[in-house]
This record gives sequence, C-alpha cells and structure tokens, in this order.
Amino acid sequence: MTLGIIKEGKVPIDRRVPVTPAQVGEIINSYPDVTVRCQRSDIRCFEDSEYEKVGATLVDDVSDCDVIIGVKEVPMSMLADGKTHFFFSHTIKKQEYNRELLKTIIQKKIRLVDWECLTDTDGKRLIAFGRYAGIVGAYNGILTFGKRYNLFHLRPAHTCFDMEDMAKEYAKVKLPPVKIALTGGGRVSKGAMEVLFGMGIRRVSPAEFLSENFNEPVFTQLNTRDYNQRINGGGFDRDEFYSDPVNYESTFLPYARKADILIAGAFWDPAAPVLFTREDAEKNDFKIKVIADITCDIEGSIPSTKQPSTIDDPVYDYNPSNDRVEPAFSDEGNITVMAVDNLPCELPRNASEDFGKEFVARIFPNLIGEDKGAIIERATITVDGVLTPPYKYLQDFVNGH
Repeated sequence: MTLGIIKEGKVPIDRRVPVTPAQVGEIINSYPDVTVRCQRSDIRCFEDSEYEKVGATLVDDVSDCDVIIGVKEVPMSMLADGKTHFFFSHTIKKQEYNRELLKTIIQKKIRLVDWECLTDTDGKRLIAFGRYAGIVGAYNGILTFGKRYNLFHLRPAHTCFDMEDMAKEYAKVKLPPVKIALTGGGRVSKGAMEVLFGMGIRRVSPAEFLSENFNEPVFTQLNTRDYNQRINGGGFDRDEFYSDPVNYESTFLPYARKADILIAGAFWDPAAPVLFTREDAEKNDFKIKVIADITCDIEGSIPSTKQPSTIDDPVYDYNPSNDRVEPAFSDEGNITVMAVDNLPCELPRNASEDFGKEFVARIFPNLIGEDKGAIIERATITVDGVLTPPYKYLQDFVNGH
C-alpha cells in the first residue's frame, strides 16, 4: 500500500495534519509493505523535512497513492480519480455548500471514507478533534468575556506555540462571581472542562447552579436530560430522545436566566428542540451575555449563531431585537458570540498528535489488514461511483432535490 498525505487545500488554511512525522515513522517501521508519500506543503504545523527524516518521500502530487489522507474537505481539483480518500467531508447532514463536492466524488468513482463516520459497533466515534474544539472553545469564551468587560486580556490560542504555552495564560484570568453553563457530555465538553478547571473555576451541580448564589465563578455541565423533557410528560428517555427527539421540548430557559456565559458543546439533531429562541433572548430575564458556540450550527439550536466567525476575527455581536449580526462589543444589550468553526486549528500540533495517535492505533490496522467490526466499511460513503447502502438517503441531496 502507498499512503499519501495530501496538502490541505481548503481556504481559510488549516495547519493540522492527520498524522505527525513521528507517527509516520511508526507506520513505516511497523508495516514494511507500506510506503508513505507526503505532498510538499508550506502551511503544515510540521515541516516537510520532519516527514522526510522519518522515511516519507516528499512529492508534489499524491494522486497515484492507493490511500490519500487529509483533514478538511479536499478541493475538487485535487481529488484523485478512483482512489480512496479519507477526510471530513461535511456531507452526511446534507450540507448544501458541499453538494458539488459529493457529486464530484461520485463522478470520479472515489472511495470516500469520512473520519466522522468511523465508529465502533456501539456507534461511538473512534477518532475526532472534539477534545481540542472544547479546549479552544472554552478558552475563547473566557477570553471574550474578559475582553467584553475589560477584565483581563489573554493571548489568542492560535498565537501560542502549543497547549502548554496557552495554559500559561490561565493565571491572568480574574473573573467576578459569574455563572457558566456548559452543554454536552462528550469529547468537546470534557475538553472545555479541562480549561475551566485549569483556570480554577469550580464545578457545581445543575441544581446548585439554579438555586444558589456564589462568591466565586462557577460552572455547571449540562447533559441533554438536564434541559430537555418529553412534551406530554413522563420525564426523559435518552434512547428515545436520540432516536425520536420531536417528542421533546427544551427546558433550558431557567439556566439562561442564571448564566452569564454559555459554552455550547452538545451535538444537535435538527429534529431536536432548539436550546432557546430569539424571543427568549429578548426577554429582560435572559442573562447570557457571551456565547462560545463550539458546535457552530448556523441557524441551529442557538439563534445568535447567524454565521461562523474566523480565527482572525473570532467574535461578533448578536442583536436579538432585530435578529441581526453587529460589530463585536458594540452594545451592552447585545449577546457577544464566538462561533469559530475550526477551533482545533488554533492548537494544530496538539490536535494533530491526538488525532494521529487514534489513526495509527485504531483505524490503520483495519485499513491495512482485516476490517474488524466493519469499521472502515461503515464509514465508506461512496465507492465505484455510487453511494453505499447506509448513505443512500443522500441520493436526493446529490440529485438536487
């Protein structure tokens, strides 16, 4: 097998890599029949020479490789006909902006394996950047609050060499007794909690968050059961919620009346209830002033997330009275939103190291040998010019309906 590491071609640029030089060396040493070719790049967080030193061959084109791996969507001009591509395609939710990408993949008879779809037999994702999305998202949320109220000034995460360098900024954080609500229970929220704990912010239970006052900053972590309930009563059933969320309604407002900061890290199904509405945000008792929307579902569960922001320009204001985006920090009545949609890019070295570690340990052995548990098969969206059975639901999307 010839494994190709593609140069990231999406704009804005992404400095992450699917495998680090050290991990490439591990693959070459463990699998003598595997050749690794690395497309030259001037944007990676690791130098081309580092890959060459461990045995990879530097090339200008990887289209002749058997398997081509990258991080973000591959520009259509860089797709290799008939080859296997691994990348985050952002198509399984019928994302309109990637319709032509998926059509082209089918036309070129590419075998597309989506990182997002690599799961175990229980449906749990095996590889993701979620932890670093949570880490950077929480950091950016606190940075934004400090900037909005001129309390402290932190270096942006992307200007730090790595996570250890970023953690040096935690000591600058001097928060009043604010309350922070964090949604989600997976990799993202766990990453966010690493930062909040690192800043010395105490965790309290949802009940304490709603009923008690504190003389120090605190946060609570909310799972879906904490802010959703069955419409006709009967409590909360997790399996039912995830299989048929239309039977549920949001109960998040009590938290919105207590929280100063919202860090949104929960996966959202478009069929599920929204967290809150624009009308909710207009009410006088709606307290949230800063939202770090890590999920960044545009026009999704959070009405203030009207558009993604960028690493260089990470925040904007949302005016709930007219449902419009306004310049950041322009009015005290606005909600300040951080909605960077590629947060792990701000710590590319750390994020890449964790991602590549999972690839080498849990994905590559199934690619080079027996596909145990059909891990690769389940994540294959297209092959030989057609959608695979689990993804046939995308056919109308491909057809433009």
